[in-house]
Amino acid sequence: MMATHRIGVDVGKAELWISIDGETAQLCPNELPAIRRWVRGLQGPADFALEATNDYHLALALEAHHQGHRVYLINGYRLNRYRESIGGRAKTDAGDARLLVRYLQREQDELRPWTPPPEGYRTLQKLLRRRATLVRARVMLEQSLRGVPELQAHLKHLLREIVRLDTVLQRVLRETVSRAGWSDHTRRCQQIEGVGPLTATGLAMAFHRGAFRSSDAFVAFLGLDVRIRDSGTKRGQRKLTKQGDPELRRLLYLAAMQAKSKPAWSDYYQRCLDRGLATTQALNALARKLARVAFALMNHQTDYQPKTPCGET
Repeated sequence: MMATHRIGVDVGKAELWISIDGETAQLCPNELPAIRRWVRGLQGPADFALEATNDYHLALALEAHHQGHRVYLINGYRLNRYRESIGGRAKTDAGDARLLVRYLQREQDELRPWTPPPEGYRTLQKLLRRRATLVRARVMLEQSLRGVPELQAHLKHLLREIVRLDTVLQRVLRETVSRAGWSDHTRRCQQIEGVGPLTATGLAMAFHRGAFRSSDAFVAFLGLDVRIRDSGTKRGQRKLTKQGDPELRRLLYLAAMQAKSKPAWSDYYQRCLDRGLATTQALNALARKLARVAFALMNHQTDYQPKTPCGET
């Protein structure tokens, strides 16, 4: 039997720094032909540790998984904290590749191997991110050119084109959801007060990323779980882990802003405020609640039963 190699890869947009079993890192272009040649030239099985990026790690992760190797995605925040915990002072791409090998050697039993997401997931994620970019561009243009009277006519024309493009994007999102067979899930999510079509699409997308054991695991995947840092009598500040997709968190936060004034959720939101939570914290708590309800509806394939004014369902 051949020994399993542990391979750490620091991922960049144009290049990959690769360390095999902690040896000096070698450079490989982050291009599919070069990646295929390198992965298919490996002798024996391998476990890959890649620092998770936006999209730049996907080509290597998919090829390694396709060739039968195990792949682990390592959160960049955790890797930085690990470097600090072992006294590391220098941060280089080659050094991070070797650090990933060391991290995998010591923490592999606690890590879950990565599996490729469904095609619908990747497509929807890209479309939602592109729409978020479009929305930010529209807001920036409106704010930047608001005080220039000479450009208002051109600005209105440009904003109309952006609205048209947004309409097309949302149509493509609906078509992608339908092709993936997730329309029932988005319909169920939209029954929840405050959850609109885009948030429902994001929730259905996230639900199909993997087999979640519970709503807690689903919330953690979204990055809406809370990091606790208490020591002795000191109670540390609670912060979101923010390990999931930032665009989906933004959509859920906006959904919570809509839901807080609805009869079904206003009491819960007020109780959060009464506990001493700030407005943002209370909205994040409500966003978690919405995510848990959506998970239950999709997991059990049931329709939402809103509360009546008397509290009955």
